[in-house]
Amino acid sequence: MKFIETLSALRDIRQQWRNTQQRVAFVPTMGNLHDGHIELVKKARTLADVVVVSIFVNPMQFGANEDLDAYPRTLDADKAKLEAEGVDALFFPSASDIYPHGLNEQTFVEVPGISDLWCGASRPGHFRGVATIVCKLFNMVQPDVACFGEKDFQQLQVIRTMVEDLSMPIDIVGVPTRRQPDGLAMSSRNGYLTETQRQQATQIFATMNTMRDALQARSDSQQAILDLATAQLEGAGLKPDYVAICNARTLQPATEEDNDLVILMAAYMGKTRLIDNLHFTR
Repeated sequence: MKFIETLSALRDIRQQWRNTQQRVAFVPTMGNLHDGHIELVKKARTLADVVVVSIFVNPMQFGANEDLDAYPRTLDADKAKLEAEGVDALFFPSASDIYPHGLNEQTFVEVPGISDLWCGASRPGHFRGVATIVCKLFNMVQPDVACFGEKDFQQLQVIRTMVEDLSMPIDIVGVPTRRQPDGLAMSSRNGYLTETQRQQATQIFATMNTMRDALQARSDSQQAILDLATAQLEGAGLKPDYVAICNARTLQPATEEDNDLVILMAAYMGKTRLIDNLHFTR
């Protein structure tokens, strides 16, 4: 596995791949890799000749009171996991490479509408940071295909919209959420939880399954289903940020006529903010 720290080195090897007509798959990450990330790598391997992974903890997508400094950095362990999966190149740029003029003078990318909903409303500027860094990494790596986890469902839709709106020649592939046996979605932030909190957090997935069953059965109004879900989360010691039943394409609140649905959920367990979703049809 090649370890690449500069854009010039990345462009040199990218030109070699282009000269030999090799298809490139890309998995952008913030490191602290778990089995969910490895699923993205495995999927990428099936889609291309070359797999590139990036690790960059992006300051632009963190709010003023969020956990940028505390975000776990585990580069040595991450490199070992990626080498074991046969990744061809790891791109590890510095903040000065990505934002040479600082954040305040950085051109940014913003996807209107969808970026303002749900996590976007709770974390103003978050999806501007996501869209900007993904756009920059796409321009650096120049992949043919890129893989993203469906656990960050809104992020995936933001990126798909950006790629379509900016006419980027990149296929965006969503990879299903990897879960623990008890249903908890794999996330780097799970490492902040105590064992008791981790057990309580399994109520997120359990609540979404209850909501899905009720929506498919049309056994109650959507508002009643939302109210019950909120009560279930609170009963497990979680503090809901939002619980939403949405049209899976637009992420607008679902109507009774919508059948392609996604439940979006964010809740705090202590100081840790957890997100999850469940996509289904009825």
